[in-house]
Amino acid sequence: MTTPADQQVPVDFPNGCNPGALSGFQPKIAVRQVDGKFVEGWSESERLARFDNCVDLVQQLTAYCQRKLQELPGATVASLLPRVRRGVELKGWDLTEQELDWIMKHVHDHLTSAPS
Repeated sequence: MTTPADQQVPVDFPNGCNPGALSGFQPKIAVRQVDGKFVEGWSESERLARFDNCVDLVQQLTAYCQRKLQELPGATVASLLPRVRRGVELKGWDLTEQELDWIMKHVHDHLTSAPS
């Protein structure tokens, strides 16, 4: 999926600023050097790319869940979403816990707002 250059990442999307834990006696900070500057978290272009990937996953997982809800008798959104989340976690994709929370919230919202 390609995000238009002028699209903004919504405020509720995780910003990737998780504190790092570095071992050793001397104090350390978890940063990286980008273009001669030390930065924490993702750059705007990295965050936009991660947002784009997450939006794509929301669309794919929503379609998958809709299909499974039709195929599995007695399946509900509440029973299906934890199984789908576990499947995504087992894939080992480069998603943070916060991004996966964001994805699953939006899949839930799409499934519960869609006309039956």
